[in-house]
Amino acid sequence: MKIATWNINGVKARLDGLVTWLGEASPDVVCLQEIKSVDEAFPRDPIEALGYNVATHGQKGFNGVAVLSKRPLEDVTPRLAGDEDDVQARFLEAIVPDENNGIVRVVSAYMPNGNPLGSEKFSYKLAWMERLEAWVEERLALEEPFVLAGDFNIIPEPIDARHPERWTEDALFQPESRNAYRKLTARGLTDALRAVADAGDIYTFWDYQAGAWQKNNGIRIDHLLLSPEAADRLTGVGIDKHVRAWEKPSDHVPVWSALS
Repeated sequence: MKIATWNINGVKARLDGLVTWLGEASPDVVCLQEIKSVDEAFPRDPIEALGYNVATHGQKGFNGVAVLSKRPLEDVTPRLAGDEDDVQARFLEAIVPDENNGIVRVVSAYMPNGNPLGSEKFSYKLAWMERLEAWVEERLALEEPFVLAGDFNIIPEPIDARHPERWTEDALFQPESRNAYRKLTARGLTDALRAVADAGDIYTFWDYQAGAWQKNNGIRIDHLLLSPEAADRLTGVGIDKHVRAWEKPSDHVPVWSALS
């Protein structure tokens, strides 16, 4: 089962690229972030025409997440528990049947950016990550394969940035943010990419500004975290970097993992 994550940065603006990539890469499951669309306006038809089931948790103009799957989607659950007043569309959970009559639980998550530092946005980021940690603890107790996929808006280590010194005043690289990420891996989740590669210059995001793509001034903030039961089935990981050079690209690229 090939499971991918991609911050699409506006599904309507990137629809042609999304459809092209789906036909080219043929993932079984795709977790999209920043769809920037309400559920009713999500462009389902061209995606369903490729054989995908579609679940969305949208929001007008910003945020919004979706799960696309070639297999049925069951027990679809929007929103992350822990704050009834949080109306931002950042979390969508679903169960996907696998080929062995089992299941894989998948989550498409769009973590808060947190900038500027010292603001309510940074406090919200850290509180959201605490809620996510509680969710992870509950799901680990089920002892089932799950993949937590998305734009984490966290640079885990200096190796995950071309110029880490340029990010020291950014919420994505603060000790508190990185510690929140480490808490997830400390609970037993595996960073799929780092399970197979320890090299530098592996990025998933290049800003539109200052020629970041052309200079390869990237960062790695899009991650697939696997439960132990999913990590045991990991057979491959990839980053489809080439789509960043397409016309009207997202500033993120797809990241995928393959499970046996």
